[in-house]
Amino acid sequence: MSRVTKVPPIKSQGIKTKLVPWIKSILPEKFRGRWIEPFMGTGVVAFNVAPKSALLCDTNPHLINFYSQVASERITPSIVKAYLEKEGQLLLSQGEDHYYYIRDRFNAEHEPLDFLFLNRAGFNGMIRFNRKGGFNIPFCRKPSRFAQAYVTKIVNQITWVSSVIKTGDYSFACQDFQDTLAIAEKEDIVYCDPPYIGRHVDYFNSWDAECEQRLFHALNSVPCRFILSTWHHNDYRSNEFIDSLWSKFSILTKEHFYHVGAKEDNRNPMVEALISSFDARPGLVALPQVDQLTLLSESA
Repeated sequence: MSRVTKVPPIKSQGIKTKLVPWIKSILPEKFRGRWIEPFMGTGVVAFNVAPKSALLCDTNPHLINFYSQVASERITPSIVKAYLEKEGQLLLSQGEDHYYYIRDRFNAEHEPLDFLFLNRAGFNGMIRFNRKGGFNIPFCRKPSRFAQAYVTKIVNQITWVSSVIKTGDYSFACQDFQDTLAIAEKEDIVYCDPPYIGRHVDYFNSWDAECEQRLFHALNSVPCRFILSTWHHNDYRSNEFIDSLWSKFSILTKEHFYHVGAKEDNRNPMVEALISSFDARPGLVALPQVDQLTLLSESA
């Protein structure tokens, strides 16, 4: 596994880029099963771990469609380059009108390249949908967003993800996390990064107490090892489910500063938690204690 953390072409608030080294540090250097993610999101953890075999799932069909098309080479670096250069020029000349034209087109046709455009030109790198499933993030108000250097950066990210997928056996599926966990096998490793309970809601990934309890029972039943990312506490409150559900497992904490939000007052440090069953499995040492470290999230 590479020691350099790379950023995927799809971005989001709460992306785990800065936490990838921490997650990788508790993994065995080699494992023979599949890497399974029921909540793949941007794919940042899976693509940096770069396992030989992976099943990456999410309930957001647009994420799955995008990476499935990268895997099938219907989306390639050269296609992305031509698309972003064309739409970037139109954005520069027409401003936010072109952004909203692309947003309307995406909501009607669901083209994955339009999803990439909106993801990189929308406000603060957010992915959010209304109750009807329409992408509803406003424009970031940067008409020159797709300057050549930025296009090259995104194209390089596509090249990297494509190379990771090509060198392994990768599958993508849009399905509920319980369907994904039901097919895990003994040699697999499951990594779960669900929406943080009490902190995040969008149309495709709403999350409440019932969901957290379903996940707890599902992870208790998997035959393999798992890692779960969640939040532990911040300056104002604690995650009540740490004690009520997850305390039987190994819990590591690390402070993480989320540099996101429209107002500076909303940009607060939060203590992240990695919950793991690793230390309960034969042949594996207990998880190490990790010192807290303040991290800034990756900019767009």
